[in-house]
Amino acid sequence: MSHPPELLSIGELSVRSGVAPSALRFYEKMGLIRATRTSGNQRRYERTELRRVAFIRISAQVGVPLETIKEALASLPANRTPTKADWARLSAGWRGHLDEQIKLLERLRETLTGCIGCGCLSLKTCGLVNTDDRLAAKGQGPVILTRP
Repeated sequence: MSHPPELLSIGELSVRSGVAPSALRFYEKMGLIRATRTSGNQRRYERTELRRVAFIRISAQVGVPLETIKEALASLPANRTPTKADWARLSAGWRGHLDEQIKLLERLRETLTGCIGCGCLSLKTCGLVNTDDRLAAKGQGPVILTRP
């Protein structure tokens, strides 16, 4: 039985991870993943980068900014493959942030369901209306949804 190669080309990493080569190059440029170079200057990725790409992909899909992902990945050991304990430590640090993201998504779901479902078409009774920009003092963006 032959073993898979220890190093993956960018095409192989792309196929295995489901992430476009352009995104992998961007992740590398941002310092989220690492590659070595062959004598012909081709990128080669260690198989462990597959876990990192999966982590980046799922984290980004739930709204975690790439800079936050980068900080988290920087906390993993650079000189060895991260262990289950390393990943557990990283995920424990994210629990609060993820809980807040879940709450925000639930508020958005409930607000949109009520807004779309009511059919009132009236700004007088809408829970999202911001008459005279009265919410400007509370901060930027959709403060009704983002402030508990």
